[in-house]
Amino acid sequence: MPFKPQRLLALTLLLCGTILLGLSVAQESTGRGEVVVLRVDGAIGPATSDFIGRGLGIARERGAGLVVLEMDTPGGLDTSMRAIIKEILASPIPVATYVAPEGARAASAGTFILYASHIAAMAPATNLGAASPVAIGGPPGGARPDDNRSPAAEDETSDRDARAQGDDSNAGDSRENGAAEDGRPTPRSERTRGSGTSSGNPMMDKATNDAAAYIRGLAQLRGRDADFAERSVREAASLSAREALEAGVIEFVAGSLDDLLTQLDGLEVTLDSGNAVTLATSGATVDRIEPDWRNQFLAVISNPQIALVLMMIGIYGLFFEFTSPGFGVPGVAGLICILIAMYAFQLLPVNWAGVALIVLGAILMLAEAFAPSFGVLGIGGIIAFIVGGLFLMDGDIPGFGIPLPFLAGMAILSAGLLFAIGGFAVKARKRRVVSGREELIGATGHVTSTGTGGAYAHLHGERWKVSCPAALASGDRIRVTAIDGLTLQVEPLADSNDTEQGSRP
Repeated sequence: MPFKPQRLLALTLLLCGTILLGLSVAQESTGRGEVVVLRVDGAIGPATSDFIGRGLGIARERGAGLVVLEMDTPGGLDTSMRAIIKEILASPIPVATYVAPEGARAASAGTFILYASHIAAMAPATNLGAASPVAIGGPPGGARPDDNRSPAAEDETSDRDARAQGDDSNAGDSRENGAAEDGRPTPRSERTRGSGTSSGNPMMDKATNDAAAYIRGLAQLRGRDADFAERSVREAASLSAREALEAGVIEFVAGSLDDLLTQLDGLEVTLDSGNAVTLATSGATVDRIEPDWRNQFLAVISNPQIALVLMMIGIYGLFFEFTSPGFGVPGVAGLICILIAMYAFQLLPVNWAGVALIVLGAILMLAEAFAPSFGVLGIGGIIAFIVGGLFLMDGDIPGFGIPLPFLAGMAILSAGLLFAIGGFAVKARKRRVVSGREELIGATGHVTSTGTGGAYAHLHGERWKVSCPAALASGDRIRVTAIDGLTLQVEPLADSNDTEQGSRP
């Protein structure tokens, strides 16, 4: 068969394509490259969500083999937590959540993030759990005053009531009421799983059942203990690092990041896309990504206390600009602060009724300065300000509460400052005009000349034409009573009661 160059070229291209495909598969199946570390310290909020999203994007661009979230958090906002979890689930790079250093915790929202990660690890003397949702504007967990009893106390009470009634028919239903066949109480998680519990607060029941189903789904996705996951939501259960390892909640306990990377070396991780990645972390380059200025700015303004202070500064600035127009700086700065505060509020789960009460309180305190009402408007403004601050955010969300002493201090400071500014403005308004055309009313001078063209007087170093019902003579002392165009209406003064030329009586 004759040799054809076309066949040789086709075979060469096929061979090169096979080699390139094998190299890409090998690179995909082996997680080589640097390890990117993102530090999560403090409450989880919009800034944390933005930082982790950007960090995962940088890791993808660099071709990193692993992303480690070093976490120490008391919890945070549900919206930010879910945004972070979506980023983790969509990540083409394995994500390991490492609760560190010793003494740290991954509570509430941190527990959800740990369950969502491909790898879960903790340092000794750390803990996780207590993931019960908190209602905005209500008691934690939607609990009623009589809901503070433990599950064991509830079981004991129900058994005691059944014995007191002496109704043997209840024995057959003991399993439904929380007792197993051997007489021992059925674990609360088994009784509540799937059906949920009722706290008497439908909104809290919805939030609790939704959170329980969400974390159970994450546990099933990662093959971790789902019973504890649900108990951490329904009963605020917590575990130490050693207990979490024994219960199958986490995979590793490591004393340091280097120890963790040594244990992870050679581990095969299956991503959500179905691809299997073998980690090569022993001796890998560790790159810590720090929050940039944008993340730091978001972290500052997303603090409800800072947002509240910015809003009050904005109100002060606009008030000062309105009472003393023309300066410009207070008005511009005040408007900027108010816009930043509004941006921060839309990042947070605020109650806008609380914002309205705070603004109403400031308006009432301003009104007290201009329309004294024996303290009624001022006291009402202080009360509205404090109540609005209490309604503004949920004080039980870790890191996002507004303490009552802070609100009281802000209210008193605001009232004092606004009263002072308003008082100064009112006093300045009542003072006599000291410049301009209106200042001539009441000024005194002396007549310099009279004649057929009219009389002229000397006032404040100026020569004015004057008009008087009485006859004037040169040298007479006069006082200005009105201004008619460029002519001054005057009245004569007695020499014995005169003041100096150009002065006021």
